[in-house]
Amino acid sequence: MSSTTIEKEPSMVKQKQMLADYFRGLSRAKEEGKKVVYTFVPGNLTELVRAFDMVPVYPEINALQSGMRKKSAEFIADAEKIGHSEDVCTYVKCDIGMMLEGNIGPTGEKIPPPDLLLLSYTGCFTFMKWFENLKHHYSGVPVAMLHVPYQGDGQITPNLRQYIVDQIKNDLIPTLEKVSGNKFDEEKLRSNLEKSREAEDNLVFALESAKNVPSPIDAYFAGVYYIGPIFTAFRGTDDCIEYYNELRGEIEQKIKIGEGPTTPEGILENERYRLVVEGPPNWTHFREFWKIFYDEGAVVVASTYTKVGGVYDQGYRHDPDDPYGTMADYCAGCYTNLNLPSRVEMLSKYVTDYKADGLVINSIKSCNSFSAGQLMMMQEIEKKTGVTGAFIESDLVDPRYFSHANLKNRLESYFQMIDQKRKGGAG
Repeated sequence: MSSTTIEKEPSMVKQKQMLADYFRGLSRAKEEGKKVVYTFVPGNLTELVRAFDMVPVYPEINALQSGMRKKSAEFIADAEKIGHSEDVCTYVKCDIGMMLEGNIGPTGEKIPPPDLLLLSYTGCFTFMKWFENLKHHYSGVPVAMLHVPYQGDGQITPNLRQYIVDQIKNDLIPTLEKVSGNKFDEEKLRSNLEKSREAEDNLVFALESAKNVPSPIDAYFAGVYYIGPIFTAFRGTDDCIEYYNELRGEIEQKIKIGEGPTTPEGILENERYRLVVEGPPNWTHFREFWKIFYDEGAVVVASTYTKVGGVYDQGYRHDPDDPYGTMADYCAGCYTNLNLPSRVEMLSKYVTDYKADGLVINSIKSCNSFSAGQLMMMQEIEKKTGVTGAFIESDLVDPRYFSHANLKNRLESYFQMIDQKRKGGAG
């Protein structure tokens, strides 16, 4: 495979256009009289926000977009100049640096300031400090906090669920009414939740298609395109349903003809290694990082990063017949809110169910919600599955912590080890 043109599936092109239209719409939000809500990807209540005709903005998406556009180093430097430590989450520093430089989005248009900071706390303590900083910079903007307790015992208990439901009903909805100026319409919320459920079925089909050999998709690198609409501004919309219908059709055709995943340099024709990956990708060198894998014929068949906005492949679906309870279940069930034994169990099952040859952990220097406990997790998964893991390190959007040569050497050595293990097993 070699090409000077980056190859994309039609669904990837569609997703890119959807996001571009979204950011252009954001730039017009104020003049169109729309209120803007800043919130996070894990545990976001997009269906509820849209029920008030408000527009959601996601600081993590702004940061990763900046990383992919090679803007993040400059933004991080600006944040460090005003006192943010090197050890602070680079998403935070990138977002704050972007704000300091005018909050210009990926389409070159300004992202409007928030009318509400909606903090959905789902397993990442940094979220709270992040919004404290934004509140300082956006003086006078109200903050609504939806506190989601950690799944300490690995389950969503009735008390935990009710605690979240009570916050949604008694605190969040009245705040959204006040800020938006619109009265809450429960039927509109139910309609949005029904649309989410329809799209979620096709997302799960896409992710689970990687159980096929060869896999028609890469569930980590290409997977970040697949999860984009449903984890962000489009969940609960007709556009989201249309996107996942189209994605499903593409994948069904790939399965029918036995075709491998599309990479930036064309179709991968020889699947040599099937991998499960834990941890987010690096965004500043996304294509180079992916190329290390596909040059070796390595396909990621399952990943945890594609579960940060919902663990739909574990059976969860939004339920319009129980609008408050289903939102509580969604928030509590996001991957970053799972305890370590639950994560070990999920990854071990992925290794087995997707017939993986290996497990790769990409430990992110500045992301404690992912990196804490990863070595222990790798050891436990190795015991459970008999598959040997590889441990690599990079960062989200700080290019100072991406070493292409180091990552390439480690991964090539790991693939050689898998080959040696196969030969030993054959003998």
